Amino acid sequence: MKSSQPILLSKAIALSLGELNQPVVSKYQLGVLIYHLYLSTSYHGSPIGNLKLNSPDLPAFNYHLKKLLELGIITPSTKLKSSVFNILGKESNSPAEIACSIDPFAYISHLSAMEYHGITDRLPKILFLSTPEQRKWREFAQDRMLKDLKENLDDYLESRLPKLARINFEKIGATNINRYSSLHYGAYKSVKDSPLRVSTIGRTFLDMLRAPNLCGGIYHVIEVYQEYTPSYLNLITDEIDRHGKSIDKVRAGYILEEKCNVQNNPAIESWQKYVQRGGSRKLDITQEYSPNYSERWCLSLNIFE
Repeated sequence: MKSSQPILLSKAIALSLGELNQPVVSKYQLGVLIYHLYLSTSYHGSPIGNLKLNSPDLPAFNYHLKKLLELGIITPSTKLKSSVFNILGKESNSPAEIACSIDPFAYISHLSAMEYHGITDRLPKILFLSTPEQRKWREFAQDRMLKDLKENLDDYLESRLPKLARINFEKIGATNINRYSSLHYGAYKSVKDSPLRVSTIGRTFLDMLRAPNLCGGIYHVIEVYQEYTPSYLNLITDEIDRHGKSIDKVRAGYILEEKCNVQNNPAIESWQKYVQRGGSRKLDITQEYSPNYSERWCLSLNIFE
């Protein structure tokens, strides 16, 4: 029910922060939140009573930031050495939630995604994230700012309010971060009622082939394929068929046929056209070439059988 009772801007900002489904907020996210409150002149139907500008400028933003800090509504994050703030009542010890909150294009991947999906018994001490490489990240940031601010983007930028910028972090608290950057943005899903994003099951199995060293090593990768292929075969073959490179399909074909005993599968059979005779392809990209060889897949089996 709408109320005609005015609400202070500081209270509207605090309540809006409380509605965010994340434990931390960046300066950009705070800037957009404040900017929209100025433009709407109301909070859930209640008019904001003490607006002195049609839209905020940098001094106004800095004033509200200072007030929020003084009131304890936000506090500087002790887990990150950057302009990231904890939100009162939303403190989280999860490095993954914090990472996904401050990098809108990052998602949990590799061994961390394997743990999330319950397909590994390893407990990674490192948080593995995937994120676009720098140039692509900047392009995504421009698109996100346009989506967030629409026709008001130019005014927002002219007011010198915080831009969406990549925050570099190698650790969150005591947790080391491995950020894997790629030209190709992977498939992920958003976790309901959480800021988390995590690579899909199919993409996680594809990532195992591409970077076994980030997934517990090639032997663990093969073990996981052997144990979980019966449950996820269609998701695995669909992802690799649609998004895998030729070498991914060759490696997957060998593992699924020879290690998982998957026979007469149309998708796997179709991958035979990607075999390269006389090549030097290896099963494990991280290890040296071995003369032990798969004739069917033309692949150096550089693992101990």
